Amino acid sequence: MVYFTREYQSFFQQLTKNNSKAWFDSNRKRYEQHVKQPFAAFVEVMIERIKAEDPEIEIAAKDAIFRINRDIRFSKEKSPYKTHMAANVSKEGRRSKEWPGFYFQFSADRVTVGGGTYVTEPPTLSKIRKAVIKDLPSFQKLVTAKTFTSKYGSLQGERNKILPPEFSQWVTKEPLVANKQFFFMADLDNGMLLEKSLPDRLMSYYRAGSDVNSFLKRALTSK
Repeated sequence: MVYFTREYQSFFQQLTKNNSKAWFDSNRKRYEQHVKQPFAAFVEVMIERIKAEDPEIEIAAKDAIFRINRDIRFSKEKSPYKTHMAANVSKEGRRSKEWPGFYFQFSADRVTVGGGTYVTEPPTLSKIRKAVIKDLPSFQKLVTAKTFTSKYGSLQGERNKILPPEFSQWVTKEPLVANKQFFFMADLDNGMLLEKSLPDRLMSYYRAGSDVNSFLKRALTSK
């Protein structure tokens, strides 16, 4: 089954050039028919597939899908709409960027996929760093595994320049200890949006990151 048509891509190409409420309102039916509805249907498919491998997933598509409206209250960029649709499949869905899940985003020109922990509060960050130090060989094996690096390259995230003493001594052994984010991401060809194999292609990326996600989940639930 093909989930999307070229109208999906066309809508976002035009929205990029006409990002206003007036344009969006006049094209709302296009959005509903060619973007919102097919994306929701696809997210449901991905939830079911991921749930078969991760029973903790108990969410509906509406819990995973991010709003297309941008939050412009504290942004210099005042365009009212995002130029993509996105979803985060995890037990927390879109509510948490801290709990590791599988994120995917479809725009006019690319498919973006990823996972890990994108936002870390201080207690969470401390738990992840302690988990890395406690089981450093296992962590390094996970983030350098061919199945992971062939899809995502490396674990990403901004780093703290100054660390508490309990962590700073470990940076020479593993620079990722300095990270304050632990996420992975890949940009893919948007042509796959029009392929029947889209769910299979995304599941290959889900599986490639699942071991790293599992490590992060264990860290977050540790005492």
